[in-house]
This record gives sequence, C-alpha cells and structure tokens, in this order.
Amino acid sequence: MDRKQGQGRQTASRRAAAPPAAPRHGLARVLSKLGVCSRSQAEKAVREGRVSVDGRVVLDPERPADITRQRILLDGEPVGAARRVYIALNKPRGIVVSAADERGRDTVYDLLKNAGLPWLGPVGRLDKASEGLLLLSNDSAWAARLTEPRHHVDKTYHVQIDAVPDAALLDRLVHGMVDEGERLAAKRAVLLRAGEKNAWLEVVLDEGRNRHIRRLLAAHGIGVLRLIRVAIGALPLGELAKGQWRHLRPDEAAALSR
Repeated sequence: MDRKQGQGRQTASRRAAAPPAAPRHGLARVLSKLGVCSRSQAEKAVREGRVSVDGRVVLDPERPADITRQRILLDGEPVGAARRVYIALNKPRGIVVSAADERGRDTVYDLLKNAGLPWLGPVGRLDKASEGLLLLSNDSAWAARLTEPRHHVDKTYHVQIDAVPDAALLDRLVHGMVDEGERLAAKRAVLLRAGEKNAWLEVVLDEGRNRHIRRLLAAHGIGVLRLIRVAIGALPLGELAKGQWRHLRPDEAAALSR
C-alpha cells in the first residue's frame, strides 16, 4: 500500500469516528430553550428586529442558529443560558394562566410581580375556574418532560361535585368515554367524603386534555363546584398558601423529571 492510500484511509477513519454535528435550531427556538423568553415572545422580538446574530439583524425566527458558535444579541445585550428556575405556585380560582389577557383579567404573572424572577413559562395549564398547584420554569426541556403525554406524569385533583356518586359512577370515570373525538378517562377516582347533595372526589389523571375532568363528569350529568390540583407526580401542594409561590428544591425538580 502506497503512502497516499494510507493517508486516505486514515482520513476516512477520522471522519467516520468524528461525532455528528450538534443540531441547529431556529433562532426563536434557541432563545426559548435558553430560558430567555417564551417561543412566541422570541418570534415577536426577531420580527421586530431586536435580535442580531454575529453583528447582523435577523428577521426570520426560523433561521438556524448555534449559540455555541455564534454571538446572539437581544436588544443589544449578549444572550446566554439563563439561571434555571423552578417554582410551585398555588393558583387561586379566577386567575388566568397566561402572560397577558386580552380582557384585562388578572394572570399568574401578577402574582409574581417584583419577585426578581427571570421569564418563566407555565408547565401545563389550569383553567380560570380551577385552582391549586401550578409549576412554572424557564427550563423548556424539563417542562417538556413533564407535559408530554408519553411520560404519563400523574396529576391529582380534589373535585367537589353537585351529586353523591355511587361505585358504578366511579367505575365509569375510570373506564372513560369519547367526547369530541378525544378519549377521556381517569386513572383513578375515589370518594373522599359526601354530604346530602354533594361530594368530594380524588381524581388522578396521567394525561391532561382541555377541561378533562369537567368534560368527563359533564358527560354523566354531573357539575363541578370546585376543582383543586393537589399534586403533580410526587410533589404535593402541601401548605402553600393561596396566591403564594416557592422555589422547588433541586431534589424535587430532579424527581419530577425522572
């Protein structure tokens, strides 16, 4: 084998052994994955000409970018990975889970004013009439692991209903039904206590659809008087006061993502 053939084989071998290039994402996604802002906020900032890459303003939110090799500025300030923050909040009834509300209603972000926190996004949702445990974070990968249906993270609710259920009804909630093309079912449904005209149930979901519990109960002619999320995975709401929040401990955040 001559020298040129040997060098060619060595070069080919080095190329084969080289690790694949890191995936490049659109600029808006890069900003959101860094925890700088939400995806929609990033898209808006890019289109407004507030973001530059290597000294040039970029107006396309989907243009590929690589934070490890390029200098990205937002409003003239260098962009880097934000400090990861994970909080638990006890959402009161009547508060909207949104960064802004077109009708001027109070949002969860009004509860976080002047707290000195970076931008945080809600991890999942609670509708306006529901209350209880809500997680917020700027770690988009962590949030995705908790909200993707394939991970089946349990969410536990205490639900006051306008009826006294029997065992057959509880079985039907677990058996489930189809509503508007979606299958709705509880992983578990048990009676906590009952009065003459209403009762409290504990309902566990391992996937969440829009107004899941309300729609499931309505299909059986039952109305919801109160709906409180009391746990996500092994994390309980505990004694956190209504409208208050706290940082998750590192072990709590790690346990939720496993």
